[in-house]
Amino acid sequence: VQLQASGGGSVQSGGSLRLSCVASGRIISFNGMGWYRQAPGKQRALVATITTGGTASYAESVKGRFTISRGNDKNTVHLQMNSLKPEDTAVYYCHVDRPTYYTANDDPVASADAWGQGTQVTVSS
Repeated sequence: VQLQASGGGSVQSGGSLRLSCVASGRIISFNGMGWYRQAPGKQRALVATITTGGTASYAESVKGRFTISRGNDKNTVHLQMNSLKPEDTAVYYCHVDRPTYYTANDDPVASADAWGQGTQVTVSS
């Protein structure tokens, strides 16, 4: 499973950014997709997740400002980030929960998760 994230960048406080992530590979199924972030000197933390059924959940710090959604392609997830604050500055990682996929030998494999490479979001005051 490969995850390709896009949409990071630099904005001023109060601005908006939209992150997108596409999961590719011989994916059979997964439980959901989401975003985590890691600020300098801090541990990686959950930002938002969405299940394949469309149920979204958010970290308290982003509720009301961020919206996670699934694309028309079921393997795509977006994160609309509004009213950004300097404390939102971090590397944002796309995540797939419990993917099952086919290997090159056509064997089904269940994995705990899959991670993207990370995209930098910088919010200046």
